[in-house]
Amino acid sequence: MIKLRIDTNAQTLTVLDNDNVVATFVVSTAKNGTGQLEGSGCTPLGRHVIGNKIGGDFPKNAVFVGRVFTGEIYDDELGRIHPERDWILSRILWLKGVEQGFNLGKTADGKVCDTHARYIYIHGTPDTEPMGVPMSHGCVRMHNDDVIALYEMVEVGTSVIIV
Repeated sequence: MIKLRIDTNAQTLTVLDNDNVVATFVVSTAKNGTGQLEGSGCTPLGRHVIGNKIGGDFPKNAVFVGRVFTGEIYDDELGRIHPERDWILSRILWLKGVEQGFNLGKTADGKVCDTHARYIYIHGTPDTEPMGVPMSHGCVRMHNDDVIALYEMVEVGTSVIIV
């Protein structure tokens, strides 16, 4: 059974099959560190599953806004024209927390901590963006060839642990 382990200290995503390492990718998690709360800009910790897979029918570097293909294909020129955009490219693996009150729903004091409602993804980013350093707004960023390869390895419901 395939499962994913994302290590925010090492900035890696490891694919495991029955606890045997199948692949390890260098990633970029949140520049604000780890945390559960909506609006924090942090990468959420704990147990998750892949709730949705988006983008399998689109080309490498396909641009997504609101999980919808814009018709654009990212290149350096598009990046220069829109330097303010937080690029979501190629594939989206939309995470869903499974720990009520921690990364699912609300905390005991009523604050939103829901990974899915926070739109936390594993997704592609421009290949010029550095990996191995925290730079995202909460998501787990990957280079495009890596996220495409990962997309093919996993299914909706695949277990994801973020530490």
